[in-house]
Amino acid sequence: MRHANNWALAALAALAALACAALTAGATAQTAACRQPVYLTFDTGHMGVAPGVAQVLQRQNVKVTFFAAQEKTQQGDGTLGQHWAPWWRDRAAEGHAFASHTWDHAYWRADIQGVDAQRFKIRPSSGAQAGQDLLWTAAQYCANLRQAAQRLQDITGQRPLPLFRAPGGKTSPALLRAARQCGYAHVAWADAGFLGDELPSDKFPNAQLLQKALTRIRPGDILMAHLGIWSRQDPWAPAVLEPLIEGLKAKGLCFATLREHPQYQDWIRQNPLELSGNPSSGQ
Repeated sequence: MRHANNWALAALAALAALACAALTAGATAQTAACRQPVYLTFDTGHMGVAPGVAQVLQRQNVKVTFFAAQEKTQQGDGTLGQHWAPWWRDRAAEGHAFASHTWDHAYWRADIQGVDAQRFKIRPSSGAQAGQDLLWTAAQYCANLRQAAQRLQDITGQRPLPLFRAPGGKTSPALLRAARQCGYAHVAWADAGFLGDELPSDKFPNAQLLQKALTRIRPGDILMAHLGIWSRQDPWAPAVLEPLIEGLKAKGLCFATLREHPQYQDWIRQNPLELSGNPSSGQ
């Protein structure tokens, strides 16, 4: 009986090793096959289009990077509230990547050189101080970055990337230095990667935005869209998202998260975020 048990355990171990090798080989082959990647990213928004975006990404087997802030939503208690927590967990299970968009969707407005320290004029667009011009130290800005990252980790169980996107992409050299000193590298987008979903739809209809993107996007570009824009009457997503993905695939392009971006790979490896809790290995 002991020999039979030993044989069974050995067989199970061998099967597990084969399965692991197959998964690794499959992942390696998929990475090798993606020779002309683009990097699709989404910033949070009102979340009205989020379910449709998720369906398209699942259908197309496309992985993206989400930059999240705690913004007002059409339904629920904010983008990172309890209402949307299951949505984020599902995206983590699918293999998407996550990063901070500041907790209060806090826009940089100006550098203010104080007597004792550098400060930044900041205008949050969400939270208790939305719409107010505030003076933040570097430590306060970093705390706002960290709050969003911590919430993402708490919801998903996955450690976010040590990256961030400033709302509106608005930064200064001083702000970027401050963020890097507390562990966050900034991610902007390619000129062609501005997908236009925040533009007025009467002047920039979906068909025009799709054609422009398909014409201009090149391998290596970082693309940027949102999970819902309040001011756009004819939503960009998910209507444009699927034909855009299909069109780029037809041109020989493929999709990867910022985990695989050559500009950020070393930074991600060398600067894992130190947040509370025990995240799973999302990197």
